[in-house]
Parts: sequence; structure tokens; C-alpha cells
Amino acid sequence: MPTLTALLELQFAPNSLDDARTVLGRVLAETQAFDGCLGIEVLVDAADPARWVVLERWQSEQHDQAYREFRAGPGQIRDLGPLLAGPPKLTKFSTADIL
Repeated sequence: MPTLTALLELQFAPNSLDDARTVLGRVLAETQAFDGCLGIEVLVDAADPARWVVLERWQSEQHDQAYREFRAGPGQIRDLGPLLAGPPKLTKFSTADIL
């Protein structure tokens, strides 16, 4: 079955990084436990420690869609927004069968 990779780019306010670690740690624990999540990595920009990219791997587009619907509804994250310096950017990629 094809997989989906989602990249969520977050730019935090520099003075909010400690709170960001706490909030994102809690959020990503929920995400990792969500049905169809194959794994998560958090990448921190070496030149800008307030810029993070969350790499999520999903079993399918349907699993990712169910997760996005959860986050838009009952799983909405209300305490992350005030920590951000700008809007998050979500990009999705399907896995190509090339190699």
C-alpha cells in the first residue's frame, strides 16, 4: 500500500522554544498513537533553532485525512498558535515507486 509523507513547517517565536517543546511533545505523542501513523521525526533548522519541520509518515492518504479531520475537530490544538511566529505550512508527498 502506498504511503504518504507530510511535512509540517513551524516557525516559533524565539522566546517560546521551551513551551514549544512541551506542547509539541504532547501533540506528537497523540499523533504517533493515531491509527495509520508509521512514525514521526522533528527536524530543527541548524541555522535557525526556532524553525522546525515535523516529518510524519502515514500508512495511506486516508489515514492522514482522518488525522487532519481529528485535528480540525475534537483534537484541535489551541495552545500551539500563540507560540508561532507565523502560520504553519503543511506539504504532503506520496511515495514514488522508483527505487
